[in-house]
Amino acid sequence: MQKLVPCLLAATLFTSAACAQKTPIRITADLTEAPRKLYHAEIDLPVKAGAITLITPQWIPGNHAPTGPASQIVGVIFTAAGKDGQIKQLPWRRDDVNLYEFHLEIPAGVTSLHAHLDAIVDSRVSRQMACLEWERLMLYPAHIPVKDIAIEPSVTVPAGWGIGTALTPVGAPTPPPPTTGIMESAHTPLPGSTTTHYAPTDVEQLLDSPVIAGKYFHEFPLAPEVSPKHYIDVVSDKPEDSNLRPELLAEISNLVREATTAYASSHYNAYHFLLTLSDVAGGEGLEHGQSSDNGIGEKGFSDESHQAVEADLLAHEFTHSWDGKYRRPVELYQKDFATPQQGQLLWVYEGMTQYMGNVLAARSGLRNQEQYRDFLAMSASSLDLESGRNWRSTEDTSIASSIDRHPTLWGNWERGQAYYQEGELMWLDADTLIREKTGGKKSLTDLQRIFLGKGGNTGPLIVTYDRKELIADLNQVLPYDWATFLHERIDLPTPHTDLAGIERGGYKLVYTDKPNASERNAARVYPQYFGGADAWASLGLRAGTSGTISDVRYDGPADKAMLSPGMKIIAVNGQAYSGDAVRQALDDTKGNDKPIRLILQQESAISTAEISYHEGQKYPTLQRIDGTPALMDEITKPLSPATVLPAPKAGKKSEE
Repeated sequence: MQKLVPCLLAATLFTSAACAQKTPIRITADLTEAPRKLYHAEIDLPVKAGAITLITPQWIPGNHAPTGPASQIVGVIFTAAGKDGQIKQLPWRRDDVNLYEFHLEIPAGVTSLHAHLDAIVDSRVSRQMACLEWERLMLYPAHIPVKDIAIEPSVTVPAGWGIGTALTPVGAPTPPPPTTGIMESAHTPLPGSTTTHYAPTDVEQLLDSPVIAGKYFHEFPLAPEVSPKHYIDVVSDKPEDSNLRPELLAEISNLVREATTAYASSHYNAYHFLLTLSDVAGGEGLEHGQSSDNGIGEKGFSDESHQAVEADLLAHEFTHSWDGKYRRPVELYQKDFATPQQGQLLWVYEGMTQYMGNVLAARSGLRNQEQYRDFLAMSASSLDLESGRNWRSTEDTSIASSIDRHPTLWGNWERGQAYYQEGELMWLDADTLIREKTGGKKSLTDLQRIFLGKGGNTGPLIVTYDRKELIADLNQVLPYDWATFLHERIDLPTPHTDLAGIERGGYKLVYTDKPNASERNAARVYPQYFGGADAWASLGLRAGTSGTISDVRYDGPADKAMLSPGMKIIAVNGQAYSGDAVRQALDDTKGNDKPIRLILQQESAISTAEISYHEGQKYPTLQRIDGTPALMDEITKPLSPATVLPAPKAGKKSEE
């Protein structure tokens, strides 16, 4: 393994080994009222007499935005024991500008401050489970690097619930400790609940160590021959869902083997995939250094059809342990959670991860190669038809990531988080270019072992980088004008997306009159999301099963007919709206001069529109280019000799 020189280690490695604060904060998170959408915390902080400012997290790593839920932190009570031993409530005032800060005056002689917090939780909870991201409850001294603040966590859960986390437990679970502070305002955990204590860490690492808990809990070891150890911890709303299929567990074990082979390093002491399966608690995909918080519907991994849609989630978030958590853009990493993060290199952080998440899903068997190509075709087509690319560069979507996390009605004109999928295609371009120019002797894997593996196997550290270092590492793999390569694809608006990697990989993007097998499967297993009418490549609109238009392609046929997102299609060519009605209208008007006639509702008004379009149905797929090397198929083959993919099922054909 390549070693870091001492000056780079001093400048960029951050660890909890030398916390400046000797006495740790002690925090107990109480999840016993999670079914009522409430969490509680009891926090003891070492203090000195005089003014003190405490703060809750604002800029959350992984969210790339100031999403700290300060407005949902309620019931804030501070108490301390006076000289006479009596517990007294201390007044506090929120800062007038930084609303995440609390100002207090600590009386003489007081060395320990107790804080009670409640949190209103509007997602990731149900009657049977809870997910704790620590920003919901954390409180710590302001204006101090968070890696220098020692903290000792505990978690209380209802009777019979299991817990999954990358934190290291200390001793056996115990009954919850007595509540301190003013009893009238503190929460008493429910009878039978248990508290698990964890080894001391620092505030930076605790925020990076979520907890899932639930009544129906399973922990499964993965790839037992791989070191460090890996686990998947699962909670679900129904008992049968958390007992994952053996085939799925084998494929997730393959994922561990493939990732550790590709990156040839690890940056965690142990890794926990945290998975919630619930139609109530909501979805999630959030990276952490030693774990990942993954949330999908209760049947998301129940069979191969559902799994094909969700397959890249675990691989994407796992890759972030290397790309995003260990290696992090220099301006994105900040010493505290109050300083704004700068996202200009998210096309590496998220773009390369998007690429590798899909590649690793195929290498491990979570998806097959045909499914990999199907989803890549859909993504490439959507980007190529994205009207906003005419005014906005991928780099700008990275820079503005903190204000573009939520899609708007005209998402294709805004471009939002295009750095994910644009980055994926750019890194495919780079991978195939390296393979072509080196005669297959080198690939992006060589870059990743240099770029993501600096320092060899480590614990949970952060090593920052800039564009200059990335270009230097690319040149170690293949001397090339990488500065221009990146500039043309990232810094400039381009009329079309980067299809060079697909074509160099032996395929080309084409359009047919039927959706590819993966799109048909997604519409079948998730009709609420993928049903309705996907006429993006034809009419330039998408509408759900109710007829409500979710987006209109700016300057496309539907836009020219003055349709807009939010309108509801009532009828198509005299037939009540349905996805089939739209598809039939596209077939009926193909090659002639008949318009497609719509009846629309917008708010309380009814109107009509005619769309002039005559090219029929269009859906993206990748078609093999005869006589060229199938580099994309090579890229998605397993690298680890321990990976065993299931044999293709005889006689099974894609649905028509």
